[in-house]
Amino acid sequence: MNFEYEEKIELVSRWISDHEKIVIFTGAGVSTESDIPDFRSSGGIWERFDPNEFLFDNFLASQKVRAKYWKLHTEIYYTILKARPNLAHLACVELERMGKLDCVITQNIDNLHQKAGLPEEKVIELHGNAMRVTCLTCGKEYDRKAIQDRVEKGDEAPACDSCEGPLKPATIAFGQPMPFKETREAENRSREADLFLVIGSSLVVYPAAYMPLYAREGGAKIVIINLSTTPYDHQADVFIREKAGVVMDKIIKALAVNNLNSPPKKIKNLVDSVKTG
Repeated sequence: MNFEYEEKIELVSRWISDHEKIVIFTGAGVSTESDIPDFRSSGGIWERFDPNEFLFDNFLASQKVRAKYWKLHTEIYYTILKARPNLAHLACVELERMGKLDCVITQNIDNLHQKAGLPEEKVIELHGNAMRVTCLTCGKEYDRKAIQDRVEKGDEAPACDSCEGPLKPATIAFGQPMPFKETREAENRSREADLFLVIGSSLVVYPAAYMPLYAREGGAKIVIINLSTTPYDHQADVFIREKAGVVMDKIIKALAVNNLNSPPKKIKNLVDSVKTG
């Protein structure tokens, strides 16, 4: 469809009003607006570290690799720890409050959807969560801070206190299998959606990038909001090339102005509450 920018905002807001099973798919473009760098882009972590060194099999096989992996992830951890949810995260919360949001499927590992106020059960994390740690032998889960404290005190490659298996941040490493439960759930939710919003993803990382195709197969309308083009723009009913937070803020405000739902909370108040909370 060929619409001007403001017409697209109005159209998407009306679709949101008309549909009850909305699935949102978020990528790195949402995180970067919270000052979390895209690790694959110029100047990112993977220009300073060789990703091949950190293949999952290498992590399992080598104490030295595990120590370097934890050093890398310590940098990521503190970057994420300082980040705050932005307008895109808060818009997702507002849609959940309106009763419109089925779930958010995210490629991001920063926990910002939950930090913004989305219930855990509404977030499907395809690439894991950097705020948790998992034992690769027995599956025991740990809070990240507790294990990070051990790393800071010199435990360079921490092991499980139950079985002595290797501990790893609960994120998906290169070569590590995708989480079966979350991937299957994301596929099912995508197929059952009646409106599917892609926000801040270039849709080039698989199998996550298949989700809009599953939604299309299920008959959903597709909206893509991203600064750059994606391989699936031709599949979208509407494509908006703009920052995620800017667009989602406008969509939420359009819903309020048109009185299509109960008036949402002021986005600025939500931002202020997150900053001070």
